[in-house]
Amino acid sequence: MSTTAKRITPEYEIVQDNETIRYLEHGHPSELVRWHAHDDYELHFIVKTSGKVFVGDYIGNYSAGQLILTGPRLPHNWICQDDKEEVEVRDMVIRFDHESFSNGMKIIPELAEILPLLARAKYGIEFFGLEHDYLKNMFQKVRDSSGLSRLILSLPLLQKLAQSQDYRLLSTVQIDMKSNETLQRKINTVVDYVSQNYSQDITLSSVAGLIGMSDSHFSRFFKKATGNRFIEFVNRVRISRACSLLTETDQQIATICFQVGFNNVANFNRRFHELKGVTPRDFRTQSHIRVEGVI
Repeated sequence: MSTTAKRITPEYEIVQDNETIRYLEHGHPSELVRWHAHDDYELHFIVKTSGKVFVGDYIGNYSAGQLILTGPRLPHNWICQDDKEEVEVRDMVIRFDHESFSNGMKIIPELAEILPLLARAKYGIEFFGLEHDYLKNMFQKVRDSSGLSRLILSLPLLQKLAQSQDYRLLSTVQIDMKSNETLQRKINTVVDYVSQNYSQDITLSSVAGLIGMSDSHFSRFFKKATGNRFIEFVNRVRISRACSLLTETDQQIATICFQVGFNNVANFNRRFHELKGVTPRDFRTQSHIRVEGVI
């Protein structure tokens, strides 16, 4: 591993002089596992664990092998399904800033090939079709190098991602989170609370009280930080969990409805269709087709 000195500030910015490409990795549990945003682009390769991923206003499932690029100030977090699981390396991260590439293309025009990728990263991008072993090998090479070698090793991967058509954008809005560290911690408290208690009755007032805000202040603050009204965020967490249960179990839809925190099947079906574009029953059918190849 590179021995170049680095310092992580309370705002989770890596301070490392004279490097276009920077590298970070962490295990679980870790102080870096939290809802936060920063000024760099980050390419996250999840090595181990599974659970929920939050990128902007997107909430979904993650598992080992996932590759996501987040843009500057786009908040994100990965929450393990098993919080007690200790992992030495969970997330391998390649970090870089916009200025290096925008200025670099003035001298090296070929770098402009990467700019459309960076524009899409404002929403967060999940990539598909790249094998786990290939990605792990690439990230390890970047980790174990420095200086010009690290840059040379990183460019082919960024070029491959820029040319890839096998991806999806995650956040429906471009969230530019400029809140300070204290406010980020408040949001992280709310995200963790909802993730752990989605099956219970959750009120805006009770959660606002957790972080010492009035209802009206909390509503404005939460919408600005996450791109969702609070109730929309809770519904997204619940529907995301419902998707897992529809895919992984044979439980009745009504049972799943109540298990994820809805108290009305009609409302559950309506919210599910709003977020997924299909009914829970159709979602289950389509997931079985994707997994089993049934036509």
